[in-house]
Amino acid sequence: MVKIISDSTCDLSKALLDKYDISILPLHILLGDEEYEDGVNITPDEIYAWSDKNKTTPKTSAPSLDAAVSLFKPFIEQGNEIVCFSISSKMSTSCNVMKIAAEELNAPDKVFVIDSANLSTGIGLLVIEAAIMAKNGISAKEIAEKTEALKPYVRASFVVDTLTYLHRGGRCSSVAALAGSVLKLHPKIVVEDGKMEATKKYRGKIDSVILSYAKDLEADLKNAKSARVFITHSGCGEAIINSVKNYLKELNIFNEILVTRAGGVISSHCGYGTLGVLFITEK
Repeated sequence: MVKIISDSTCDLSKALLDKYDISILPLHILLGDEEYEDGVNITPDEIYAWSDKNKTTPKTSAPSLDAAVSLFKPFIEQGNEIVCFSISSKMSTSCNVMKIAAEELNAPDKVFVIDSANLSTGIGLLVIEAAIMAKNGISAKEIAEKTEALKPYVRASFVVDTLTYLHRGGRCSSVAALAGSVLKLHPKIVVEDGKMEATKKYRGKIDSVILSYAKDLEADLKNAKSARVFITHSGCGEAIINSVKNYLKELNIFNEILVTRAGGVISSHCGYGTLGVLFITEK
């Protein structure tokens, strides 16, 4: 048996985790002197409230080695192999923690660690593909190889309502030049080569911006794998989420349109009102 594990930044809902039997290794979120586990004992809304009150962005950190070892150990002892996924190694040391945990368990040949070179459901897309392969009896080595081959075809992007969080967090260097602008800018952030880059800049009210952003993806969407597409947001109104969902339905491309709420780590760096459309293109 092959067990699929991801760190908490994959932003998959509990329903999807249960459906595909995926286990989660939580990253840590630090609000001042208090430390929390992503998705365990802190919510994005609590993070926003703290951040706005303290005029600072929370710090986030990789999972602890002890937590990784504790999560992996029962599966290794049962004779299972593991394929595990991390947020881009250019954003966190989560990937390295997983590799060290495998070594601690004397099981580097049983644990295949995938640096997703991505974030949020850009990781989640790969995780689900891996979980489906695992259910179909494919070996961990082959799952890892096939997933690595899929990575360049993941399209992960989003637009933000506020530049404050990205600017404070320093995770997206190209945002710095925009932050001082007197204009209300909503940049499109694209994940490329494991890093976030600001590309197209939208102006106007965020609801119309989000729908414009989704429609600007149409050429890529028409070349997408039909299995699924994610709408992942960090706290957007139902009306704008539904407008994007209806647009995607009208394209008549996807078997599944999945809506997920971003977890604490992603929300800490992107802020409220962020929405992305994430999918895998055909080769």
